[in-house]
Amino acid sequence: MNVLIVDDEQLARQRLRHMLSGMGEHVIGEAANGEQALQQTQHASPDVVLMDIRMPGMDGLEAAGYINQMSNPPAIIFTTAYSDHALQAFETHAIDYLLKPIKRDRLAYAISAAKRLTRAQIQRLRNDDMDDMRSKICVKSRGSLELVPIEDIIYFKADQKYVTLKTDDHEYLIEESLIALEQEFARRFVRIHRNALVSENHIAGLTKNESGHQCILLNDTDDALEISRRHLPTIRRKLKNLGN
Repeated sequence: MNVLIVDDEQLARQRLRHMLSGMGEHVIGEAANGEQALQQTQHASPDVVLMDIRMPGMDGLEAAGYINQMSNPPAIIFTTAYSDHALQAFETHAIDYLLKPIKRDRLAYAISAAKRLTRAQIQRLRNDDMDDMRSKICVKSRGSLELVPIEDIIYFKADQKYVTLKTDDHEYLIEESLIALEQEFARRFVRIHRNALVSENHIAGLTKNESGHQCILLNDTDDALEISRRHLPTIRRKLKNLGN
């Protein structure tokens, strides 16, 4: 198993690394806070993340929430000195919750449990209990990670294997499918073309481009995206309802 260790205390990370090495597991990296955990998880694709909870900046629970939203998430095992976060931890579908000082046999049991679950099974468990859509999307920007609030997104536009996420002042490339985004954010975004979803809150009206095709006008951007004939009636109804 490829394991990522996340803890703000260096001695705690060293102790876990030593125990894992003795168990024959491979430590692929270490992180000292939640933001580093997100970066390492995206970069190294660990099978298991050993996650402390109380850390400066982004804590372990918040980081776990964003890791769960990744397309191929690892198993998460919380390692903490505090027992009062157990309920929240298991709500993130953690495999286990280990209290410090961590015993070797207890860690071995948790790793063994993680091995029995494939990533696909972990993802299904999370999807079955995901009633609410994400409030933010994690994007890469200049080598670091940013969290973009859903309400700031004007549109998603697909281009080959990437999707452009557009806000009023930035564009980001994300590796998520337009179909999955449409399903998740059906209450907030509407499809206007096979390659585009727009935020209903940003729809301002209709116009025509130089070729005579209908395009949608959006608040906070000058971009006019083309609307397919198939989706035009739906957009007209949306605009009529907005007018009422």
